[in-house]
Amino acid sequence: MIDIINLSKGFNGHKVLDGVSLTIRDGETMVIIGRSGGGKTVLLRHIIGLLQPDEGQVIVDGQEISRMEPGELARIRLKFGMLFQGAALFDSLTVGENVAFSLREHTDMKENQIWARVSDCLGRVGLKGIEHLKPAELSGGMRKRVGLARALAMQPRVVLYDEPTTGVDPIGADAINLLIKQLHDQLRVTGIAVTHDMVSAYKIADRIAMLHEGKIIQVGTPEEIRYTSNSLVKQFILGISNISEQN
Repeated sequence: MIDIINLSKGFNGHKVLDGVSLTIRDGETMVIIGRSGGGKTVLLRHIIGLLQPDEGQVIVDGQEISRMEPGELARIRLKFGMLFQGAALFDSLTVGENVAFSLREHTDMKENQIWARVSDCLGRVGLKGIEHLKPAELSGGMRKRVGLARALAMQPRVVLYDEPTTGVDPIGADAINLLIKQLHDQLRVTGIAVTHDMVSAYKIADRIAMLHEGKIIQVGTPEEIRYTSNSLVKQFILGISNISEQN
């Protein structure tokens, strides 16, 4: 579905991505882990075409997007849905209006069709019947789920998750993880999540990639990552500031 080839990006002389290569298979959930500020979100922004690389390519569904014209890129982006770290809901709009936003912007659907889709998407995330509420009336976990319903509204082929469990209590985080798994199994969308939450990574991933100092240093199944022999990956997943402390 997505090929990232020798991708490099720097800001103000600091190289954030340094020759990243990664293949994300159609229908899988790939989780990208790594330390805060290590380039995970920068990589996500390249995948959706919000940033252009200094070097390298991003190929989505057979099309190289990193040098596309804006109009063509906008059409490719319609294949993506995104759950933002803070849900990024419009406070002035109701829940239903938030979920309907992209449908009104990018389709010619009639109002009854839009509201049927809104109801279906909210039902999929366990929030049926709350269309009239405002984001301020929701808990953090509910806002995340509304954000996910909005991401699904355009029936994307790829859903991007930016730190999906950040800002949610452990029980709410587990509910988000289960929901991501259920939606993956039901809809067979390709998922890409960036996180430093290893509980979430192990639960939702088909494969996990570790990004360290601008490079992918290991890719594997959750089991392969859990029992890795790579000292840098082991240090991260165990949360050890000094790897020698585990001995």
